[in-house]
Amino acid sequence: MSKIKDPKLAIQGKLRIEWARMQMPVLLEIEKDYKKEKPFKGMVFGISLHVTDATAVLVQTIKAGGAEVKLAGCNPLSTQDDIAASLDSEGVEVFAWKNQNNKDYYWSLNKVLDANPNITLDDGGDLLTLIHTKRKNLLKTVIGGQEETTTGVIRLRAMAKDKALQYPVVAVNDTPTKHMFDNVYGTGQSTIDGILRATNILLAGKTVVVCGYGYCGKGLANRMRGMGAKVILIEVDPVLALQASMDGFSVMRLIDAAKIGDIFVTVTGDKHVIRKEHFQKMKDGAILANSGHFNSEINISDLELLAKSKRTIREFVEEFLLKNGKRIYLLAQGRLVNLAAAEGHPPSVMDMSFANHALCAKWLVENYKSFKPEVYNVPKEIDEKIARLKLQALGIQIDSLTKEQKKYLTSWSEGT
Repeated sequence: MSKIKDPKLAIQGKLRIEWARMQMPVLLEIEKDYKKEKPFKGMVFGISLHVTDATAVLVQTIKAGGAEVKLAGCNPLSTQDDIAASLDSEGVEVFAWKNQNNKDYYWSLNKVLDANPNITLDDGGDLLTLIHTKRKNLLKTVIGGQEETTTGVIRLRAMAKDKALQYPVVAVNDTPTKHMFDNVYGTGQSTIDGILRATNILLAGKTVVVCGYGYCGKGLANRMRGMGAKVILIEVDPVLALQASMDGFSVMRLIDAAKIGDIFVTVTGDKHVIRKEHFQKMKDGAILANSGHFNSEINISDLELLAKSKRTIREFVEEFLLKNGKRIYLLAQGRLVNLAAAEGHPPSVMDMSFANHALCAKWLVENYKSFKPEVYNVPKEIDEKIARLKLQALGIQIDSLTKEQKKYLTSWSEGT
């Protein structure tokens, strides 16, 4: 039996899911095929994703394929309670509600695992980590897994390197139709949405410090610039730092940017990016936000040690009054600001990310017996199929190579 906030929210959630479905044509096309084929008949999917309207459409697609689905959130603040209620009304067991404490969060993950899943879908790797540490008995029933985000893939590759990974996992995050769109356009837009909903500040003219120039950082930096902000980039990778500079951004050390930034946003996938020495340099009124998966990028313990008091001044805005008299504002408890204070990525961009999950799940079912316990990339043919379906849905036609062009690109004999 599900555990959610309020079943009465199901009507509202159903309408939001209906709106999302209209923006997810690729997933709907896959759902149509799965209703006929039933590739997941008799299988149990254990899913830990942000419980949003777009996730609901993925769950519906997997259910259409014949699977039994158990769903938990992947972040204590990201669950949308009306969506959870709507899925519960459709017969999906959901263990998620907004503002879970740590104990409730892990209770929910364990409830999903109690169903002995055959396939795990993770965003951040918490389900997989639990199976490999405290629920090892489940390793005999899991045939494979899939990972949605950069942070989770980092974990997986570390596990594979240490020979600790016990079943094959597909790095959905790393395929082009995911990271080049969801990470860039989704994170860029939804992070700004979360910051604005939490604070209602004007971005034009502000100095925004973006920590990290990966795909998420690129999307965020460019959209902040588009809103009229002056953007400073922080990087530890010399190649990415050089690229940020050539893209027209100021690049400097965080200790120097701390003195001049108005808003600081972390999108690195690492821990303690912003810490004590940076807080001490910040000017009065600085705003801190995180759009990386875990709430570890901003060292909140350091901030609390420096503060003589704190209070909630707006929903999702905590004011820390430092001993030096300056005020620093932390958004969404340092958790994903785009999902805690807003609705996450628009469904139209999640259409591609979740289409990857839906198709890779079928690929796993068909091929898992030949797989080793390693991290697998999404097959190129799946990625290209999703791109073509998305173009088709947008009414865009593209050219194809002629036989002569194909031959030219695969030969070496023609000279100048």
